[in-house]
Amino acid sequence: MPEISVIIPTYNRIKHIERAINSVLNQSHVVNQIIIVDDGSTDGTKEIIKEKYPQITYIYQDNKGVSAARNTGINKTYCNWISFLDSDDTWHQDKIEKQIQKINENPDALICHTDEIWYRDNKIQNQQKKHKKFGGYIFKQCLPFCIISPSSVIINRKVFNEVGLFDEKLPSCEDYDMWLRICSRYPVLFINKALTNKYGGHDDQLSKKYWGIDRFRIIALEKIIESNNLDPIQTKATINELLKKIDIFLKGSEKYDNNEYHKRFKMIKNKYA
Repeated sequence: MPEISVIIPTYNRIKHIERAINSVLNQSHVVNQIIIVDDGSTDGTKEIIKEKYPQITYIYQDNKGVSAARNTGINKTYCNWISFLDSDDTWHQDKIEKQIQKINENPDALICHTDEIWYRDNKIQNQQKKHKKFGGYIFKQCLPFCIISPSSVIINRKVFNEVGLFDEKLPSCEDYDMWLRICSRYPVLFINKALTNKYGGHDDQLSKKYWGIDRFRIIALEKIIESNNLDPIQTKATINELLKKIDIFLKGSEKYDNNEYHKRFKMIKNKYA
């Protein structure tokens, strides 16, 4: 059976983290390693973990962002399969079991994700058609925005050896950047069952912290084009999405007095238009 490490990055989430941890400990398929990477919490997270969960590997680091926290966790894992769980999310009890079954049925697969349920203020949120999840070669479907949740995936270590770790220079959309790199090379297994619970509406969510989130997706799109790792069809689709996002961003950024990204993105547009 595949051995599994679970990485839970956290930052001042003492109100939610026990719920996340317990959803891992209560899995029908026991995981081999749980790592909590505390990205500089000041709310007593360390004391709670040390007191209630001594079996869990706890790592504290200065605040560097979620990408750095995930990367620290990846570097400390010893299992070939790695799962992530955001500290405000949870898993259904059979999430890992279902994914292991799927992987065993598809021994060449290196990544598997699940459908999810979204909650806001403890109420289920209906997902729009554009948020539909897919399996297979889904690079094109990943271009508009994330359709894979970090909390839903299980990934073989070989993938990170090939595509690299999370980009610590991106303060947001770091997962979008990662899925572009992965899905441009590998097919993805998908379990069409909501086995992951995502909880939104927190004041500390990155989508609330930063204005103009698409600016980070534009940077990720430019980066993967410049990597020269895409085939011609992928490159064309990526450039089209890049130009579309730049046009939308430039129109919206006028209210920010032509911020630092305005000039930069105009130059990128002129390069690829």
